[in-house]
Amino acid sequence: MGILFIFIYLFIVFTVIEINTSIFVATGLDRKIARFQVISMLTGTGFTTGESELIIDHPVRRRLGAFLILFGAFSLAVIISAISNLLTDNFYTMEIAYIAGGLLVLLFVLRAPLIQRMMGQKMKSELKENYELADLPISDVLLMDEEDEVREISLNEDSRFADKTFDQIVDKEDDVMLLFINRGAINIRNKAYETRLEPGDKLVLYGNNTRIEEIFENA
Repeated sequence: MGILFIFIYLFIVFTVIEINTSIFVATGLDRKIARFQVISMLTGTGFTTGESELIIDHPVRRRLGAFLILFGAFSLAVIISAISNLLTDNFYTMEIAYIAGGLLVLLFVLRAPLIQRMMGQKMKSELKENYELADLPISDVLLMDEEDEVREISLNEDSRFADKTFDQIVDKEDDVMLLFINRGAINIRNKAYETRLEPGDKLVLYGNNTRIEEIFENA
């Protein structure tokens, strides 16, 4: 019964991983990234990659991350305790089996496409209603359309845009905005549109990704 308990509890851990992965996906995270980060938090591995910022900078994902860290620590203690008591019968195997079955049902429900869409809409609605814009990831604040993008364009040494202003390069009808110009250690935001560009400048742009590529091809 002790060995059965361990297998059932490991199944519960696996199910919790998949349930939280599905919730992370509903917040807009890629499934492969979501699963890796869930396992990382659950095991306390703590991979310090750029992907981890996708969790920390998002208020909903941050809450889920806190739960996973605590659940992972608790699970490790349970499994160690179970192994050390393999000769005892106090494992409550049937009760744990019921919990495992309930989590499996919940997993299948969360993986349903309709539920995923509903959760995604709910997550976005909650973010807009309960959090300040400064607390939200840039994708939820600025990227309103599939074609929207925040891009950094670097000007070559022989750039044809040198000595021109942004207003001279981009028409008012173009769906492209200049957020700021990075020039070495300086970020030019005030009067960025009227500033004459120099080779080596980095333009941080927001707008239609296709149009940005068309305008600044071979910049």
